[in-house]
Amino acid sequence: MGATPTGAATHCPYCALQCGMTVGPGDGAAAPRVSPRDFPTNRGGLCQKGWTSAELLVSPARLTTPLVRDGGELRPASWEEALDLVARRIIELQAAHGRDAVAVFGGGGLTNEKAYLLGKFARVALRTSQIDYNGRFCMSSAAAAGGKAFGVDRGLPFPVTDLDGADAVLLVGANPAETMPPFTQHLRRAADAGGLIVVDPRRTPTAELAALHLQPAPGTDLALALGLLHAAVADGLVDEGYVAERTSGFEAAWRLAARWWPERVERVTGVSATDQRTAARLLARAESAYVLTARGTEQHASGVDTASAWINLALALGLPGRPGAGWGCLTGQGNGQGGREHGQKADQLPGYRKIDDPAARAHVAAVWGVDPDDLPGPGRSAYELLDALGTEQGPRALLLFGSNPVVSAPRAGHVADRLAALDLLVVADLVLSETAAGADVVLPVTQWAEEDGTMTNLEGRVLLRRRALHPPEGVRTDLEVLHGLARRLGQPAHAFPTDAETVFDELRRASAGGPSDYSGVTYQRLAGGEALHWPVPSVDHPGTPRLFLDAFAHPDGRARFVPVDHRGPEEAPDEDYPLVATTGRVLQHYQSGAQTRLVPELAAAVPENFVEVHPDTAARAGLADGAMATVTSRRGEVLARVRCVPSLRPDTVFLPFHFPGAQRANLLTNPALDPTSRMPEFKVCAVKLAPVPEAVQTPVFATTGGVR
Repeated sequence: MGATPTGAATHCPYCALQCGMTVGPGDGAAAPRVSPRDFPTNRGGLCQKGWTSAELLVSPARLTTPLVRDGGELRPASWEEALDLVARRIIELQAAHGRDAVAVFGGGGLTNEKAYLLGKFARVALRTSQIDYNGRFCMSSAAAAGGKAFGVDRGLPFPVTDLDGADAVLLVGANPAETMPPFTQHLRRAADAGGLIVVDPRRTPTAELAALHLQPAPGTDLALALGLLHAAVADGLVDEGYVAERTSGFEAAWRLAARWWPERVERVTGVSATDQRTAARLLARAESAYVLTARGTEQHASGVDTASAWINLALALGLPGRPGAGWGCLTGQGNGQGGREHGQKADQLPGYRKIDDPAARAHVAAVWGVDPDDLPGPGRSAYELLDALGTEQGPRALLLFGSNPVVSAPRAGHVADRLAALDLLVVADLVLSETAAGADVVLPVTQWAEEDGTMTNLEGRVLLRRRALHPPEGVRTDLEVLHGLARRLGQPAHAFPTDAETVFDELRRASAGGPSDYSGVTYQRLAGGEALHWPVPSVDHPGTPRLFLDAFAHPDGRARFVPVDHRGPEEAPDEDYPLVATTGRVLQHYQSGAQTRLVPELAAAVPENFVEVHPDTAARAGLADGAMATVTSRRGEVLARVRCVPSLRPDTVFLPFHFPGAQRANLLTNPALDPTSRMPEFKVCAVKLAPVPEAVQTPVFATTGGVR
């Protein structure tokens, strides 16, 4: 692998903080050199994943040639053979079973250019409605709630540096001290002022920083939000002028919240009424206050209502759309924001347009040079798509880019079965992930430091990620893969460019006039160092770092309170499954772990899965710290090593979801879906614990595993 002569200013490949870094040549055969740079989100800091991110560029596990399944085994093949095979099978399956026989599944880590071209490929080259992406498992509930309340969804509608001046921050279901460590510097003032409030069932490293830790039972966040709103109203903390002038719907929301006085909420959540009132007062009396939500409060079958409840609290206190205050959502995946704006989602077209809106269809069809009537309608959401694979009415083929659902999807064992039932599974990836290991065709693609492209970080800022290194021989970009397939499916070469900037210029035209308008963003402006937060409707527009200062995005300019009520998780503990399992991340690993588990330093730090258990709960199950346990739900069983944690709720266990094979936490999780966002209920499922017989304790963990 060669390197450009000097280091390139780029961004970390992992989370949506998109920390600034410089990547340059290593010494001899060593990995390329990574060094942090001063950028607003990280200010010269990196986490352990960022510091080691270049290790994967030279990993011996790196894929450098296409693989095709032959006689049940994957063997090397040429690019021509692999692409010819994929195109031929697509044509055959669609001829026999219709356009929707072929599906596409994307990822929230793909660049804007890849996400855009993938959506176009599905709707123009394949003419299938069956496309969604793993971002559906990330921010979809908060996105839907933000759209309802404000008329548009942008994770943080303000720059992350605005948090530096906060006196109080309510952080709900987030653990940035592990998931995005440089972010915690922006919470320092609030923490020092005694105004950092963390809502989490676990005593996480983030909760350790807080002045007030609210520890609700998993699945009861909505009741807690209603309790805080009730306390704010009862104690006269509502900003009545703001509510009257800038919002609508308060009375309907209050009619439901009125039934949730703090003492009642205490019985449901376990959070004391005193702490609820204290939290409401800290937020209301601060000069600068923010409410921030993340996956812990959103990954529920009532995730949209729960996010709406926290927004209602923020609106009642007069925070959104005011300088130095607001509500926001912490995006998880690197391009979780941009990835959902440009067409990977089943119901959306570029620019965050709705696919069933005739005007949106006409605009995008004109950019693509097709008849609007030829564009398919909305397809299945992510889990529903995976659940339908290989069934009578479902897709017979799947093209998968930037995702590893064998590990990351809920009810993962069932999803693996559905993938195995396909007539054709094609995976584009940089390593042989657990999903790729079961594919019919595996296509090796470039990594973050080997290609140009843009990302949109958690604050809606569009970033230019420049190529720092030449990719290995035999590897192609995702854009080149889509181009090669589209040509074989009869599309003209110019319709699917391989140059990232050319794709971005088309994305600009397609997004023009949409809610997430990138038409004024150019590579030249980004390379020149301009900070461009969308919308940017013209090339002389400075961007919009702070949304809603003058008006919200609804026609009347007002934000909407959304009436919501607590109903609890879909699956409650019972005599057979007496505990609640919740899942999350650890510092050293990312998402399904397919990349970080291949970095020696990270794998050595956390080499296997574990289950956090209160010591009394472990003792009742006949388990001691360090013992092997089975964690069993109605959907599957996981092997994990016990970690006794005295601060954990006795009714709760926690597992990270980064590990494969018998370690997969998502073998347990419940695919019950939110009715609006179609978000699965990752954060709550009923489980039981038991010891593992000593004879089968070692070895118990597989490092990889396909689905076939």
